[in-house]
Amino acid sequence: MRRAAVIGWPVSHSLSPLIHTTWAAREGVNARYEAIAVEPSDEAFRRRINELRAEGYAGVNVTIPHKQRALKFADRASAAATAIGAANMLTFAADGVIAENSDAAAISAILKTLPAPPASALVLGAGGAARGILFALANGARPPKIILANRTRARAEEIAAIANADVIDWSQRDDALDSADLVINATSLGMKGQPPLDLDDHRFKDGAVILDIVYSPLETPLLAAAKARGLRAIDGLEMLMRQAVPGYRAWLGNKAEVDADLRARLEAALKARGS
Repeated sequence: MRRAAVIGWPVSHSLSPLIHTTWAAREGVNARYEAIAVEPSDEAFRRRINELRAEGYAGVNVTIPHKQRALKFADRASAAATAIGAANMLTFAADGVIAENSDAAAISAILKTLPAPPASALVLGAGGAARGILFALANGARPPKIILANRTRARAEEIAAIANADVIDWSQRDDALDSADLVINATSLGMKGQPPLDLDDHRFKDGAVILDIVYSPLETPLLAAAKARGLRAIDGLEMLMRQAVPGYRAWLGNKAEVDADLRARLEAALKARGS
């Protein structure tokens, strides 16, 4: 049996097991993918990774709060993970642990679905996901002008060099909406149990695309406002599904289709949870 997992703290809410088991069932692959809670310390992380390797796992996806820790732990890393400074994939090879970042690949795939590359982008947040987003934007065929804002400005300044982004104060975020072709919420604001992201949606640029990495609830106040303005709204499931593709192909199988059936299964799971 091929085995892989997602690790985080907490992680019981993760939809990654549903994604991977759906793909495995389609292919008829004998595989197991599970969610494993790992406490937020270097010692706990190192111990659990070594245990999973010894148990024969092929690799793990890594989520909050371990993405930067994963990169530090790995024996070697992809160019993307190194530049981003965080990893959401660890592959267990015979000669060591390999760190990769599929968040960037997911954003790149989403950008390819847009009718035209954005000339300007506003990224809100400075965590692991924001790092991957910045890398994807900066390494596209036509990199946009990128503005970065975070509630703690110092954290934004720490990662701005990934994409040569201009950092602004959190209080200036509405002003940046006037010229942003693409707005990405990479914070937890709007997530179930969190306050909404406070943005003046009347300042969204005509034709702007609004992407929210939050998927619980599926339609955040930010996306609802975008839809009310007739703008394209992309929810967090899109990124979640696409970031899972490289891991599945590396560890469990070959065919990882992001399609309407997979989305319907995930939406049903969220509905069953009351999300």
